[in-house]
Amino acid sequence: MRAALLSAIPGQFDIGEVSIDKPMSHEVLLRTVGSGLCHSDLSLIDGPFAAGFGGGGGAVLGHEAAGVVEAVGAEVSYVRPGDHVIAFPAQFCGRCELCLRGMPALCTDSPGPRHRDDPPRLTRKGQPVVALANLGAFAEEMLVHENAVVKIDPDYPFDRAAIIGCGVATGLGAVINTAAVRAGSSVAVVGLGGVGLSVVQGAFISGARQIIAVDTQSSRFDLATTLGATDCVDASSADPVAAVQELSGGGVDYSFEAIGVKSTIEQCVLMLRRAGTATIVGYGRGQKVELDAGLFMDERRVQGCMMGSTRFRIDLPHYIAFDLAGRLNLEALIESHITLDDLNEGYDAMRRRAITGRRVIMFPQ
Repeated sequence: MRAALLSAIPGQFDIGEVSIDKPMSHEVLLRTVGSGLCHSDLSLIDGPFAAGFGGGGGAVLGHEAAGVVEAVGAEVSYVRPGDHVIAFPAQFCGRCELCLRGMPALCTDSPGPRHRDDPPRLTRKGQPVVALANLGAFAEEMLVHENAVVKIDPDYPFDRAAIIGCGVATGLGAVINTAAVRAGSSVAVVGLGGVGLSVVQGAFISGARQIIAVDTQSSRFDLATTLGATDCVDASSADPVAAVQELSGGGVDYSFEAIGVKSTIEQCVLMLRRAGTATIVGYGRGQKVELDAGLFMDERRVQGCMMGSTRFRIDLPHYIAFDLAGRLNLEALIESHITLDDLNEGYDAMRRRAITGRRVIMFPQ
């Protein structure tokens, strides 16, 4: 099969042939139809979060995808060939304490990878190839554990289904599941990439009375407003904390950081009113955050968020229902359709911050 292979970090993708194994017990072979470009992959391509990542034959990235079941291994009961599915990058076991507490995105015994003694799922010239998040969605096919997929309506468009699996699930879930934003609340969203724009939509769906969108690129404000933002703050020309406090009358009930940078994490806490909650959605590994401990005397809270606290076989079909009912606008998030051969250019555009929303690879069918 054709796949985008990353052989060095930092590096560029090479489009070439990769061999894929047959499904073993509890595994599903998928034909990839749509795959979104996510900033998390860029963090690996350019190296900051790539420690310990790689294999003898390189890696196939991509973790935001939808496709069709081609074949199933023994003991698979959830799907059958022909089913349309979304692939999810955090596979659950269903047995550990966190799964049983309704927190499958934090599963401590993920069945996603094969056992060490098993043959690799992907190889190139006899060498094992790593599949990011046990998916490897920048390829014509994926071989995954059955707990990596959720069945969807076969009439639902694949491009929209693809972006639900990471960016949309993370943003909506951060609002609906992690923070449980109350109707009538005030919300600030810092960072208007695909995840941040999904946070805006989640706040709108939840009935927030004020949604303040914050970014250094004013070109993103039109889309943010279309998706539900009531106010916009250009952080390149104004102090975002002071601006949010002024717009909200002293601070917001909820703030969301969707970048993963020390300064913006700190800003999200400073934007809060008393008893407000800051939810850190961006991946900020290695960032050291400094905050005045006195802020917490007024019951301000800071919490993390993993994949929007998503219970993906429950939540993702709900998000599709929101979209079909007109409460969620996923079509507006899709900037363009590209091919696998356009992948390097797509990430170059992401580096330049020239993307608004999501670019989605659509594979020939």
